[in-house]
Amino acid sequence: MTEPRPPVPDVFDPRLYARGIPHDAYRELRDRHPVAWQEEYEVLGWPAGPGFWAVSRHSDVVRVLKDARRYSSCLGATQIRDPDPADLPVIRRMMLNQDPPAHGRLRRLVGRAFTPARTDRFAGAAQGRARELLTAAYAAARDGDGTVDAVRAVTDEYALLNLTDLLGVARSDRHLLLAWTERVIAYQDPDEPPVLGPDGTPVNPRSPAMLQEMFGYARDLAAHKRDHPGDDVITSLAHADLAEGELEMFFFLLTVAGNDTVRSAAPGGLHVLATHPEEQRALRAGRYGPAGAVEELLRVHPPVLHFRRTATEDHVLRGQRVRRGDKVVVLHASANHDERVFTDPHRLDLGRSPNPHVSFGDGPHVCLGAHFARLQLRILHEEALRVLPPYEPAAPPRRLVSHFINGLKSLPLRFPG
Repeated sequence: MTEPRPPVPDVFDPRLYARGIPHDAYRELRDRHPVAWQEEYEVLGWPAGPGFWAVSRHSDVVRVLKDARRYSSCLGATQIRDPDPADLPVIRRMMLNQDPPAHGRLRRLVGRAFTPARTDRFAGAAQGRARELLTAAYAAARDGDGTVDAVRAVTDEYALLNLTDLLGVARSDRHLLLAWTERVIAYQDPDEPPVLGPDGTPVNPRSPAMLQEMFGYARDLAAHKRDHPGDDVITSLAHADLAEGELEMFFFLLTVAGNDTVRSAAPGGLHVLATHPEEQRALRAGRYGPAGAVEELLRVHPPVLHFRRTATEDHVLRGQRVRRGDKVVVLHASANHDERVFTDPHRLDLGRSPNPHVSFGDGPHVCLGAHFARLQLRILHEEALRVLPPYEPAAPPRRLVSHFINGLKSLPLRFPG
């Protein structure tokens, strides 16, 4: 008699991630259901959807990300939740939601603005900013109860100020970038109440109707940069050959992705080191280089948990019949802990090499800002080693309720020395 197959773990519910990455469920998926159907039920007020295929093994995740012909970013965009069909034409103006060759044209345009040479010039400013924020945080801890919330005191401001420099946004406007980012990223979190439509259901925060304030700001900023150019990304985009609406969508992408990638990865890396004192000591002793350590911290705490593609044709993926139009969702955090690729994947190894994590994606949509993000993270950890004594958790972090962003809302640290 054939034994019944074990049930498929649910990894859709955003509330799961408030407790941390569901590693046990991910491992069950990798071992028994590497391409698994997930129900997309009503949750937290958001209506149900048709469901999706969850892809959990590293090799399959890379395969999907590299094959833009079979797995489209354009057909249904890149979030699990289906956008309103009326919004799709606007959403598809964003590079993230396009397929080659259109994607390549936009990537080349913004790539000329987002060069490593330009971002490297921000290294000195980022270093001074990290040192100032960390020094003030440590002083506040000494003057107070010996603890500090690293998110509030350091990493939120660090990511925002670096982004304003890169984009050419006035520092006084950084609160706008934060508000827009949180509206888009934290929409599943009960601490960020949704905007309700006339029918009483939540309005998608990525809907163009919800982004008009940001779009207007982007148009005004670009007009200002045409008259007052600077050495920044928006100046470059303001003078680029962009079609109607493309500049606004670039600003949306750079503001949200450029901010929240570092804003999630920075406290995540500090938390990982706080909970692994031996590895923290080894890093302080110089046994590992900061750049390699950042790669391992990104593997363990990827800022983005998944991305969605849409199948363009009927085919078989890891034994499952995928139909044209099906949603195919790659699980970055699962791929980063795949025992088939990473030896002892749940052990923090700051010297791990090779380290083919997919925290910045793969294929044609690999993160355009990965160089800038790595630069900021390396500098932050270098300065933390210089400025801070050994640190440990003062309390568990508060995590974002989201199955998309691996965010920390607070990270209490203590300096026992």
